[in-house]
Amino acid sequence: MVLNTQLAIAQNQELVLTSTAQVELLEQLLAIGSALSNSQSWEKLLELILSKSREITCSDAGSLYLIDRSDGIAKLLFKAAQNDSMPHVTFREFAMPITRNSLAGYVALTGESLNLPDAYNLPPEVPYQLDTNFDRDFSYKTRSVLVLPMQNQQGELIGVLQLINRKVKPDTVVNPENLNWTTQPYSDWEARIVRSLASMAAISIERNHLQESIENLFEGFVKASVQLIEKRDPTTYGHSERVAALSVALSTEVNSVTSGPLELVDFSLRQLQEIRYAALLHDFGEVCVPEALLHRLKKLSPEQLEIVRTRFAVAGRTLELDTAQAKLQYLQTAFDPTSEELVKFDISLIEAMEKLDRLWELLLKINEPESSITREFQPLSDEELALWTELSQYQYRDIDGQLKYLVTTQEMAQLMVPRGNLTPEERLAIEAHVTYSYHFLKRIPWTNDLKNIPSIVLSHHEKLDGTGYPQGLKQEQIPIASQILAIADIYDALTAGDRPYKDSISAESAVNILKTAASKNKLNPHLVDLFDQRQVYTVLEQASG
Repeated sequence: MVLNTQLAIAQNQELVLTSTAQVELLEQLLAIGSALSNSQSWEKLLELILSKSREITCSDAGSLYLIDRSDGIAKLLFKAAQNDSMPHVTFREFAMPITRNSLAGYVALTGESLNLPDAYNLPPEVPYQLDTNFDRDFSYKTRSVLVLPMQNQQGELIGVLQLINRKVKPDTVVNPENLNWTTQPYSDWEARIVRSLASMAAISIERNHLQESIENLFEGFVKASVQLIEKRDPTTYGHSERVAALSVALSTEVNSVTSGPLELVDFSLRQLQEIRYAALLHDFGEVCVPEALLHRLKKLSPEQLEIVRTRFAVAGRTLELDTAQAKLQYLQTAFDPTSEELVKFDISLIEAMEKLDRLWELLLKINEPESSITREFQPLSDEELALWTELSQYQYRDIDGQLKYLVTTQEMAQLMVPRGNLTPEERLAIEAHVTYSYHFLKRIPWTNDLKNIPSIVLSHHEKLDGTGYPQGLKQEQIPIASQILAIADIYDALTAGDRPYKDSISAESAVNILKTAASKNKLNPHLVDLFDQRQVYTVLEQASG
């Protein structure tokens, strides 16, 4: 009776220990599932799958294969390997055909698990065999092996997980001499648990692959959008890419600041990606701006200038015709072809034509936009001002006999623009591209990691003193990412060599202009100083080099 009681107690204790171990294993499995769900990096995900599988089974080594169907022929890609007893051995990725001859190939083809107590002693009837190359090359010895398929929820094969040498004690270093007493076979319970883990791993891999595909798709969309913008306005070719490079480089430098106002700013990898996409798309709204405004290099468009040129030509022909008619009328009354009066007619015509030429030359001069970036507007001389006043009032007789102004009121308004080549109304139309960009980007269902892209883009033309557009925000209202984007945008506009309406300037001059703007509370002075001190602009030289 006592003996039976003791036996029952011992069995009960063993059952409790076994149950406890299984519960702990299940808890580990749940924790691993959570870790797999949170893993973002593709490489880290594969390493995590392998390390956790080895951890819960106390495996000395393991390897992971993924199915590759990229060229239409399915094959196994050797993606990851780990070995506790030989941690310094490096592994390289390679592809292998899927056949029944290899352990991984057999599992991939059949979907069955293999639990081999001794991989060197296999039944003669099985088609597979252990690849002993690693053991031979590195003086290792494989004994117990567990090979499992990694299948998604639809039962499709994603890869194969292979675990090697289940150890008796976790910290044991396995070698050919101690193999028999340091390793043991995998239990059926472990095989079932790890198969569940392999399924979770397959789903995580598939999710990660889907996320990668979505990100590649979005990256393609962004690049296509940038190409669309630049196709409409070739003069800005490469601008968005350069602004993105500068913005990310400056943001990265901000992360390294250890003192001052920027010390508390820290961008995560996802936030850096957010800034990059915002920079790439910051001018997308230009697709809604009339091309005539985007492509105008001077105050008058080429079409407008050609119309004005035609008017000048008609005015000149009218002067010649009027002179010829005046001569004819004089001769009909005076009958004296040698009269000095006829010479006066010619002199008057020459003077009038010369005046017309001077007016045309003045118009061409004024049609050249003064750059608000590189130089101040030069006022007209007294003589030019008098000519300009005369031009604004000059009338000619058109071919229909009607008197018309040589330059229309609208054309005069465009020519009177003191800086640049746009009237206030036209500049507002150009500035509206920011709002267009915002409303377009707001319609995209961004993930939480990228949800700030629209607001970053909307605020990148704001100034710290509230004089920017479109909302007139002040410093505390402007996202720090937008302040960074503003510096990158202005710097590239200053130094770009592809703007035909202005000359590019040196990096040093551009930085000085940025500093001047910062001193006037237009740009963030701490960011500008960092941009200068760390020579962030050299990222463009590295990219082009």
